[in-house]
Amino acid sequence: MKEIKQNKNWVTLFKSIEKKYDDLNVLREFQEIGEASDVEIDTQYQLIIDELDENEFKSTLKNEEDNLSAIIEINAGAGGTEACDWAAMLMRMYTMWANKNGYKISELDYQAGEVAGIKSVAMEIDGDFAFGMLKGENGVHRLVRISPFNSQGKRMTSFCSVFVHPVVDDTITIEINPADLEWDVFRAQGAGGQHVNKTESAVRVRHLPSGIVCECQTQRSQIQNRETAMKMLKSKLYEAELQRQLEARDVIEAQKMKNEWGSQIRSYVLDDRWVKDLRTEYKVTNPDKVLDGDLNGFFKAYLLHKEQK
Repeated sequence: MKEIKQNKNWVTLFKSIEKKYDDLNVLREFQEIGEASDVEIDTQYQLIIDELDENEFKSTLKNEEDNLSAIIEINAGAGGTEACDWAAMLMRMYTMWANKNGYKISELDYQAGEVAGIKSVAMEIDGDFAFGMLKGENGVHRLVRISPFNSQGKRMTSFCSVFVHPVVDDTITIEINPADLEWDVFRAQGAGGQHVNKTESAVRVRHLPSGIVCECQTQRSQIQNRETAMKMLKSKLYEAELQRQLEARDVIEAQKMKNEWGSQIRSYVLDDRWVKDLRTEYKVTNPDKVLDGDLNGFFKAYLLHKEQK
């Protein structure tokens, strides 16, 4: 169902661009008879360019886990109240981004700072492609500002770490290639090893790629036993796939912990009025908008930067 929904989304995006292109051609026809201006033509053309850029950005979200919801964790670094206040500012920034982009957000864990702000927070951001959008936020975020907590008005630097990982869902589709199955039939046995019937109705199936073996002899019919054995096999493969996803998440988390304080990714310098991503060199000169959740420019720059590597 998710794949169908994603394909529908791409069709919708294509139709939207197609309609804007048709509108542009209509404007050109009106321009020829003096009923449309160059400004209207340029505006419509820019709308098409902007939407194409947006679709190029979304096309980078192609990994299996990109369409999942996300959990984002923010932890204040050393620096006491300054760092706790910075963590609260980041929480507000991501909350505003989520609200502006149609995501549901809920707190999973919250530890308040002793004087102001927060020591740490964990939030679930629920919606399509939340993880794909946010995955580049892993790392250390640095704030430079005139401290509101210092009576002498000193310029202070604060750090927070941000971790993002996908929410593992339960929509795992188990596809089994019949060529990967090895079947055996044998007589069903009762207590003490006695054969309960004279026909070979019991079945055993081995999934060759994983080595998982299931057998069933509870039904009188071999067909029924095969159906039950397949149900058991799918259940075991589902559990194995879920475990694989959890282990993959643990690897991601271990790597993030390893890099925690040595991977500064972005600087927010409020008194000089700029925010810069240190990986992509993407920079804006309106930090207020960024702290109000205007983050898609940074996300786009990061994803396209990764795509070009």
